[in-house]
Amino acid sequence: LVPARPYDDVALLMARTKRLGSEQVAAWELRSDPAVVADARRTATRQLARWGLDDLAFTTELVVSELVTNAMRYATGSIRLRLIRERALVCEVLDGGATAPHLRHPRTTDEGGRGLLLVSQLTQRWGTRFVPEGKIIWAEQSLTDLQE
Repeated sequence: LVPARPYDDVALLMARTKRLGSEQVAAWELRSDPAVVADARRTATRQLARWGLDDLAFTTELVVSELVTNAMRYATGSIRLRLIRERALVCEVLDGGATAPHLRHPRTTDEGGRGLLLVSQLTQRWGTRFVPEGKIIWAEQSLTDLQE
């Protein structure tokens, strides 16, 4: 309990965790080879079909493509793609890099740099989480829009 006049800020953090079932998570280890990007898109699309989420295929293919390509281009080590189906569809890409990506607003004459901007525009939210092996870039798509 907090005294009547605390000498410092006080915060209460509560979290509820639950373990996801194996049917809610799909993960793949990827080689750091640009030819793997197309395979990763196809694999993700097949998983969405198994989950009955075909309507998310276009956006998910784009997210997978951009996040896996960025991992290959800017990071080192192994790459893991993971799809999580719970209250939302989450696409995660783990790589061995230690730097977070920065959202850029490229000029019309720039040839690159639009990938993460597209991901941010087509998904509900995205972010970076650092883990001992490197970092995870994730993007989340709503499932409630599909149920309406």
